[in-house]
Amino acid sequence: MTGSQIREAFLKYFERNGHTRVPSSPLVPADDPTLLFTNAGMVQFKRVFLGEERRPYVRATTCQKCVRAGGKHNDLENVGHTARHHTFFEMLGNFSFGDYFKADAIRFAWELMTKDFGLDKSRLTATVFTDDDDAFALWKKVAGLGDDRVLRLGEKDNFWAMGDTGPCGPCSELHFHQGDHLPCAEEAAGRRCLGVACECDRWLEVWNLVFMQFNRDASGKMTPLPRPSIDTGMGLERVAAVLQGKLSDWDTDLFAPLIARVSGLAGKRYGAGEDDDVSMRVIADHGRTATFLIADGVLPSNEMRGYVLRRIMRRAMRHGRMLGITEPFLYKTVPWVVESMGAAYPEIVRERARIEEAVRGEEERFAETLESGGRRIDEYLAAQGPGRGRAVDGGFLFTLYDTYGFPRDLAEDVLKDRGWVVNDETNATWNTEMEAQRDRARAGATFAAGEEGEGAAVYQRLSTEIPSVEFVGYDSLTTPARILAMVRGVQRVREATEGDEVEVILDRTPAYAESGGQVGDTGTLVGRLGRGDILDTYYRGNKLIVHRVKIRQGGLHENEDVAVAVETPRRLGLRQHHTGTHLLHAALRRILGGHVAQAGSLVAPDHLRFDFSHGASVKDREVQQIEELVNEQVQANTPVTHHEMNLKEALASGAMALFGEKYGDRVRVVKIGDFSTELCGGTHLDATGQIGFFKVDTEGAVASGVRRIEAVAGTAAVEAVARQERVLKEIGDILKIAPSEAPQRLRKLLDEQRALERQLQELEGKLARSKADDLVAGARQVNGVAVVAGRIDGLDPDGLRAVADRLRDRLGSGIVVVGSVVEGRVNLVAAVTKDLTKRFQAGKLVQEVARAVGGSGGGRPDLAQAGGKEPAKLDAALEAVYDAVARTGS
Repeated sequence: MTGSQIREAFLKYFERNGHTRVPSSPLVPADDPTLLFTNAGMVQFKRVFLGEERRPYVRATTCQKCVRAGGKHNDLENVGHTARHHTFFEMLGNFSFGDYFKADAIRFAWELMTKDFGLDKSRLTATVFTDDDDAFALWKKVAGLGDDRVLRLGEKDNFWAMGDTGPCGPCSELHFHQGDHLPCAEEAAGRRCLGVACECDRWLEVWNLVFMQFNRDASGKMTPLPRPSIDTGMGLERVAAVLQGKLSDWDTDLFAPLIARVSGLAGKRYGAGEDDDVSMRVIADHGRTATFLIADGVLPSNEMRGYVLRRIMRRAMRHGRMLGITEPFLYKTVPWVVESMGAAYPEIVRERARIEEAVRGEEERFAETLESGGRRIDEYLAAQGPGRGRAVDGGFLFTLYDTYGFPRDLAEDVLKDRGWVVNDETNATWNTEMEAQRDRARAGATFAAGEEGEGAAVYQRLSTEIPSVEFVGYDSLTTPARILAMVRGVQRVREATEGDEVEVILDRTPAYAESGGQVGDTGTLVGRLGRGDILDTYYRGNKLIVHRVKIRQGGLHENEDVAVAVETPRRLGLRQHHTGTHLLHAALRRILGGHVAQAGSLVAPDHLRFDFSHGASVKDREVQQIEELVNEQVQANTPVTHHEMNLKEALASGAMALFGEKYGDRVRVVKIGDFSTELCGGTHLDATGQIGFFKVDTEGAVASGVRRIEAVAGTAAVEAVARQERVLKEIGDILKIAPSEAPQRLRKLLDEQRALERQLQELEGKLARSKADDLVAGARQVNGVAVVAGRIDGLDPDGLRAVADRLRDRLGSGIVVVGSVVEGRVNLVAAVTKDLTKRFQAGKLVQEVARAVGGSGGGRPDLAQAGGKEPAKLDAALEAVYDAVARTGS
C-alpha cells in the first residue's frame, strides 16, 4: 500500500464504524496562543475533551498535519540522523467524546491492523499501564494475546496527561516486531534485550491509545470522569514503513521520491555515503515542513514561529551546500511536495506560487548572509595567516554568528579546510561571549522596562501597598479620584509644587495606560489648591497605572481628592485609529489571505501604523482594495461591541489572539459585526461610522516577510487628502495646467528628459571615443607591452568600462588603465588583453592604483574596477601605472 492509500484506508475504516471524518486543522493553532504549532491530532479537540465545546458528533477520525520543532517537542537536530524523526509528519487518529471506551478502541485497533492492513498477528505486542487491569484483560480477550504479549509498563511510558492538572489516563501502545537481526546495544553489552521496553529498533511502537478516564486536581488526586473519552495517534510515516516492509521511514514512498529528486539535484547517489544521505533526508523533510508552514500563514522571520521556520529552512540550505549545491534550490522542493501531497491537502496547491516565492526570497537572503560572513572570514585569514593547526578564536566565531547570522558549524568547516582547528579554548571563548550577550540582553530588557535600580524598588513596594487601580475610561472621560502616591525620580514624595514633574498613582482613573500599541492618554488633574497636566499614562510595577504629571499651578498632595479629565479630542482620535486598526487587520486577511498576522502596531491620535506578516509585495491595486473595504465598513456604520469573558470563551467565539501575548483569565473581546473579532483592551468607537473616513498613507517592507501600512482616520484622513490636493494644485500652477492634467504632462516631460539624456550619452560617447583615439596614439611600450594610462573626467564606471573595452580592442595586445573624477570621487577601470593575463592581472593593477588615491577595488584578471576619494592624486597615480607594469613584467 502507498502512503496515500494507507491514509485513505484508515479514514474510511473509521467512517464505516460511525466516525465523522474531520479535516486536519492548520499547523497554527486557532484557539491556543500558548502552543507554537499543532503537534498532535487531539489539539483541535482539546476544548471538546475539556467539556468546553460540543460538536455535532461523538466519534471523529482525522489525519492531522503536525510539526515538532521548537519548544517542548523539538525533533529538529535529530532529523536526518535517525530512521523516524521528522519535523513535519501526519498523525492518524480516532476519537471518542464520551461515547465508546477501551473495549471498542482496542477492537478497532486490532481489527484494522490485522484484517484491513493484514499485519502478522504474531509480530504484534501490546503494552498497558501497570494498574490497568481492564486494558490487560481486553487485549487478551479481543486479540487473543497471551500474558507474555501484554506487558505492563509504568507512568513514564503508559500514562498520558493534558497538563499538570485536568484530564488524564492510562494509555496502551501497540508494537510491531521488526526482527531480532537488528542490532541491540543491550545485547552488545552482554545483557538481554528488553523487548518493547528496549531502546533498540527490534520493536517499533506504531499506535498509541489514550484512555482519558480521570481528572487530576492540584493535589494530585484523580477522580473518574463522568464521560471517559478516547484519543489515539498513529504516525502515517511509521505505519507506512511497517506496511511497506521498510526499516526506515525515509525508504517509504512518502519520502523516497523526494530524496531521489534531491539526489538528482545534487548529482550524488543516495546510499553512497552517510553524510550525503543525512543531507538529502534533511532537505526532503524540511522541504515538506516549509511548504506546509508557509501554506498555513507562517513566514520566515526572527520572531517565534517565523524564527523556527527560518531555522528549519536555513538548516536545509546549509545541507544543500554540504552537497555542493550553491544556487537557490529549496524552492524547487515545493512543487515536488505539492505533487505528492496536494490531493490530500489542497491548501498547498492553492498557495504553491506564494510558497515558492517565500522560500526563494529566504534563500536569496541567506546567500547574502553567507557572502557577508565569507568576506569576514577572508579578512580574518588574511590578517592571521595560515592556520597550521592553530585554534580558531571563539570570539571571532561568535561575532560571525551574532552580528552577521553566519552559522557556526559552516564557519568551522571553512576554517578547518584552511588548516585551523576548534578546541576547548575555542569553545570556552564562544561560551563566554554567549553568556555576555545574554547578560546584555537581560540588562537591556530591564532598562527598556524603565524599572532598574532604586526606581524598581519604589514600584515594587507600591505594588504591594496598592493592589490595583480602577480604570473607568471605557465609560467616562472624567472622574473624581484620590492621589494614593507620588514619585519624583526614584523617591516617593508626599507633595509636589509648581514646576515639578511627578508620577501620580490614583485610586481610579479614566486615563488609558499605554499598551497593546495604543499610546497613553493625556489630560488634566485638578485639586483644591493646584492643577497639573497629565503628559502621559503608562504602567509601572505590577500593572500600576501611572500618570506623568507636570504641576502648572499651586501644588498637589498625597491622599488629596482630585478631579481627573482625559483630553477629549485626542481620545477621539485614538478611538478612531484603534477601531480603524481592527478594520484594517480584517481587510488585510480578506484581500491578501488568512496567513496575514499582526506583527506590531502603533495607535496614535493622528495616525496608525500596522506591521503584518506577508511574504510578497503588496500591489497598488491590493492597497486600493484594502482601503475600499475598510471604508465600506465605515459607511455601513456597523456597531462596535465589547464583552468581557474568560479567555477560553473568547477563543471559542473566534476572537483572534496574538501568539506569545500573555492574557489573563478575563479578557475583553471587541467585535465589529461579522467583520472583525479580536481580543483587545484598547479604547474603541461605538460604531464604525464615527471613523468618518479612512486613508492609507504608505505601504512597504520593514523586514524579511514583514510589511507595514501607515494610515489615517477621521479628521486626520480629511487633512491628509486636503494636503494632497494642495500639492496637486501647486504642481498644476507650476506647470500652468489643470491639476487633473498633471500626470500626462509629467510623463511627457520625463520622456523629453530621457531623450535629452540619450543625446548627452551619445555626445559623451563620441567624446570618449575621440579621447580614446588620442590615448591609443600615446601608448607607451613597457618591456615590450603596450600600456595606456589616461584620464577622462566626467565618466561614471560604466562609461569608463566602455572606453577601456574600446582601448583594449584598439591595442589588440596591451594594458589599459583609465580614470575619471565625478563629483569629487575617483573612478578607475583596468583592462588586460587575454594574451597577457598570465603575466599581468587587472585586479592587482587596479588595487595598486586605487591605494594611491585613497581607495580600493578588484575584479577579474582581464577587467577590474576601483574607486577612490583623493582626486588630487589621480594624475600621479595614473603615471605610476607604467612603473607598476615594468616591475611586474621584469
